[in-house]
Amino acid sequence: MASQEAGKLEWRISVDNGTTERLVPRAGLSKRIFLWLKDLVMKVIVERMAEFMMKAWRIGADDPAKVVHCLKVGLALSLVSIFYYMRPLYDGVGGNAMWAIMTVVVVFESNVGATFCKCVNRVVATILAGSLGIAVHWVATQSGKAEVFVIGCSVFLFAFAATYSRFVPSFKARFDYGAMIFILTFSLVSVGGYRVDKLVELAQQRVSTIAIGTSICIIITVFFCPIWAGSQLHRLIERNLEKLADSLDGCVAEYFKENEVSTNRNEDEDTSMKLQGFKCVLNSKGTEEAMPLIHFAGFSLISQANLARWEPAHGSFNFRHPWKLYVKIGAAMRRCAYCLENLSICVSYETETPDQVKKHFGEACMKLSSASSKILRELMEMMKNTRKSSKMDFLVFDMNSAVQELQETLKTVPIETKKKPEEVPSEEENKVDNEERNTLMSLHEVLPVATLVSLLIENAARIQTAVEAVDELANLADFEQDSKKKTGDNNTKQPPRSS
Repeated sequence: MASQEAGKLEWRISVDNGTTERLVPRAGLSKRIFLWLKDLVMKVIVERMAEFMMKAWRIGADDPAKVVHCLKVGLALSLVSIFYYMRPLYDGVGGNAMWAIMTVVVVFESNVGATFCKCVNRVVATILAGSLGIAVHWVATQSGKAEVFVIGCSVFLFAFAATYSRFVPSFKARFDYGAMIFILTFSLVSVGGYRVDKLVELAQQRVSTIAIGTSICIIITVFFCPIWAGSQLHRLIERNLEKLADSLDGCVAEYFKENEVSTNRNEDEDTSMKLQGFKCVLNSKGTEEAMPLIHFAGFSLISQANLARWEPAHGSFNFRHPWKLYVKIGAAMRRCAYCLENLSICVSYETETPDQVKKHFGEACMKLSSASSKILRELMEMMKNTRKSSKMDFLVFDMNSAVQELQETLKTVPIETKKKPEEVPSEEENKVDNEERNTLMSLHEVLPVATLVSLLIENAARIQTAVEAVDELANLADFEQDSKKKTGDNNTKQPPRSS
């Protein structure tokens, strides 16, 4: 049925209930394609762009140092570009200003140590390779017809030697980038000199532009919101010591706690995070040993410690600060973390340990755990304040006493044994035996706790190694003497004197 209203023609259809409904014509092909493209743009492109922008915002909000690094790179490139835009400066470097820009792009890193390392490597390698290249070019020109042969042999020998040096671990750790630049520069100078007349002038201009680029990088990275690799490494050791202490207390407390159903979900999540804190220590090996961009790798000792060695004196760190000892401290901490990893496995045993067994060992284990975690926290305070501890000897004495007490507890475990068949006990002996049997423990019941006890004792020995490493650092780095007086129970105890 068709009807005409206000000059428009519309179609209606009759339905079962006696009424009519308007029949809407289908959109044309072009309109359907337009609507489909519109939905695609809104749902796919716009939504994904919004999601990407939110992620980018969160990255900057979580770590503002990343934003600061990006700003410093932009500032360095803007400053070095002046040599390209201004004619007098451009003529002064002989039209090689682009090398200064390239230098800033490749050597500017997020922390001072990494930037210094690359700048020094690039300048020294460029000067050395340029000088050798000019020398080879002179020898080649004096050799007459053998010029090509001399250049080819020199390129082969020096490239072979520089590349092979990159496989030497001690050289690779500090000069890997320099070896690569040496190969590049020597090849450009020696081979390019075959077709260039003013080779010395060209080499001087390129060295000057590289010096300009590295100077700008060093000035900006040191004087504009500097990010020190040494400070990052120092704070990493502090955090890991605290996480070890929290994990140790959490594991032992979790094992000996009473079986109760917790209703506080946030508290359970916080406890679980502390229990897993040792994993951060295990995962920090790459951070300590090979992470020039610590902020960018996310956690995940040429090495963070090696990068710190390139940095000038700053804060509490002198020019010859013993950064190598941080590697030793990190290794000692990881050995403790391995013990805590096994402790966490003991906590998650599916076999239930009887309450009487836990009661027998609980007090001694908790005492050793508390003494050990106090030492770890005291080490953390030493690193944080760069001060020697006045109570470390007493804390170590308390830990060793707790170890001895736990060993004695382990020796006095009443293990249940089977009597020989030929023995026939009397009635009075049966009565006494029934009373003692309530306190006897089977070997199967004791073994899980004995494993935990042995791990706690081993962990205490490994903590002692960490104490020695931090003490060595405190002596070599001239940590200030702690002026605090020894208080508490330590006044009544005397630590063992070393002979």
